[in-house]
Amino acid sequence: MKIAIAAGTRPEFIQVEPIIRELTRKGVGTIFIHSGQHYDYEMDKIFFDEMHMPDPSHYLGIGSKLAGEQIGEMITKSERILRSEKPDMLLVTGDTNTALGVALAANKAKIKVGHFEAGMRSFDRTMPEEINRIIIDNISDALFSPTQRGVDNLHNTGICNNVFLVGDVMLDSIIHYRNLIKTPPRILPELSLGNSPYILLTLHREANTDDPIRLKNILDAVSALPLPVIFTVHPRTKQRIQDFFLTLPENVHPIPPQGYFEFLRLLSHAQKLLTDSGGAQKQAFFLSKPCITLRPNTEWVETIEDGWNILVDDNSEMIIEAATTFDPKNLPNLALFGDGGSSERIIDTALSLL
Repeated sequence: MKIAIAAGTRPEFIQVEPIIRELTRKGVGTIFIHSGQHYDYEMDKIFFDEMHMPDPSHYLGIGSKLAGEQIGEMITKSERILRSEKPDMLLVTGDTNTALGVALAANKAKIKVGHFEAGMRSFDRTMPEEINRIIIDNISDALFSPTQRGVDNLHNTGICNNVFLVGDVMLDSIIHYRNLIKTPPRILPELSLGNSPYILLTLHREANTDDPIRLKNILDAVSALPLPVIFTVHPRTKQRIQDFFLTLPENVHPIPPQGYFEFLRLLSHAQKLLTDSGGAQKQAFFLSKPCITLRPNTEWVETIEDGWNILVDDNSEMIIEAATTFDPKNLPNLALFGDGGSSERIIDTALSLL
């Protein structure tokens, strides 16, 4: 029995790590395909080092390209690997070009596809990620959903066979590594913030970074916040700030992208999170941190309904208001995302199907 698993971006590495750990624990042959979609050390290799992930079985070296070229190259390169290795199933996660490209290759090679994080929808087809999710779900043979809403979304579109409610593997990871997250962030002394409260900011989605008006609106709002803002700057965001001749506000402390544990430490010690990242929204929820989402919608509606996330888009007044007053009172209902045993359920279900 062999199972292939593909990843190529920060969120994917975080999500496949507990799956690979579970496959290893069960003694299942594992083929790990790394697409190279994130090709910079800070965005990639540090995750392998910190979480002691095995080296990839195959590295595609895709790098930064136009989306169509990137997906096409992934299909071509991964199909050769899959036809040669002949795994019994390919597992992919989320909504990236990596997940789409390798899943399409597996489909063409007549290899079963399992999608975890299946069924999640923002219902915004202007988002490339939304199109990726829809296609992957429609070619998957096993659909592992983290929430009941995801299951309902699949059923509502006629996808009813082999749909499983399993919980969220990111919650598995946070529970597994919880002791490593408790320590203070190592980078705080470098920023001379002492024990001062701060807001954490991440910003990377094309809709925000590639639109100079939206990007300026967000940065202008951040400049009016009463607290220091620690900004983990994605390489593309850094480039766009330079391209659009924008400057960071004085209250912003820019830092490079951080490793998995250091980012979670920064988040767990922050007062609030400002983000456009789907994964970071969930991480804030799991760590009981108020999240202010710089998007008009989210695929993680549960975090909104439970009162720990608020959508502000690029509206400066709403950003400032939320950063100042948004203060959830009840503890987040983590049971909406499972109990920390998602990885085991995914692998047990996949093996039973095979």
